[in-house]
Amino acid sequence: MAIIRTAFVALMLALAVLFVLPWLVLGVVIIDRPDRMYWLAMKIVRSATRLLGVRVHVEGLENVPRGPCVFVANHTSTIDPMALIPAIPQRVGIVVKRELFRIPIFGTAMRVVQFVSVDRSDKESTTAVVPLAEQHLRNGLSYMFFSEGTRSEDGRLRPFKRGAFTLAINARVPVVPVSIVGAHRLMKKGHNVVYPGEVTIRFAPPVDASAYTIEQRGDLIARVQAVVAAGLPQDQQPVSS
Repeated sequence: MAIIRTAFVALMLALAVLFVLPWLVLGVVIIDRPDRMYWLAMKIVRSATRLLGVRVHVEGLENVPRGPCVFVANHTSTIDPMALIPAIPQRVGIVVKRELFRIPIFGTAMRVVQFVSVDRSDKESTTAVVPLAEQHLRNGLSYMFFSEGTRSEDGRLRPFKRGAFTLAINARVPVVPVSIVGAHRLMKKGHNVVYPGEVTIRFAPPVDASAYTIEQRGDLIARVQAVVAAGLPQDQQPVSS
């Protein structure tokens, strides 16, 4: 049943990209309203998540600032962005791998809503992302990062990379730690089938990145990672703990 459900939802999303997304992109080009396309896309993602049998439980929404910020979350499954991004009560940009921008129509839509591409194998590309995302942040757009850089193999929290924290310090915006619980049980890394179940999203109180300098970035990373870890169950704790 899970295989049939996953195949059905994948087909529905593919049809939406082919037949709905082009009109949304055209509408944004004509009336310059990317927010409308973004929130409609979030409704589609929520519907797809429900059809997959994934129940999303959200905690700590009162901790999300009204203004721009940087969300930093753990990453264990392809389900993570489907569960997390629609749960964020403000529009966010995302730094995604460059290969996704090469997908016709889909890549155009991501550019329209100010997603940023990065070549993970090119350090210069990663460095160049920060000024562009910083500009968007200063214009009021928040960003979301899976700061481990890739999905965890066993669901346990891995060390965070520096990019999100460099961005937050430079833009002087808060960092919101996010703990994603249970997604790895529904769709493990390397698997293509989604099993029904619950994913919990926990937003922790924001950390003021403006209180840190670039030289103190390691302290900020350690603090945020400790908060994310505190929101995870024992089987998702870092190996060191």
